[in-house]
Amino acid sequence: MLLISYDISDNKVRSKFAKFLSKFGFRLQYSVFEISNSDTALKNIETEIKNTYVKAFTEEDSIIIFELSETCKKTCYGYAKNEEKEIFVIG
Repeated sequence: MLLISYDISDNKVRSKFAKFLSKFGFRLQYSVFEISNSDTALKNIETEIKNTYVKAFTEEDSIIIFELSETCKKTCYGYAKNEEKEIFVIG
């Protein structure tokens, strides 16, 4: 699984990036997406980030990709979306 977290100051660029990520997975929180990991998906996402989004970055902007293994566990509290799949936790 991939977790992609982003902090992009420009509203238009941020909205475009969120729409792009929604093609691959679903939003966990406002600026965090969960994506089923595949080499193809990761390669496509990284290529798009490098070719499109990095060009528009300011010193305040960042995108972080977490590649999680099968041994990770996820625990959700409150109203977090829980897909009742394998459980992963970042620790």
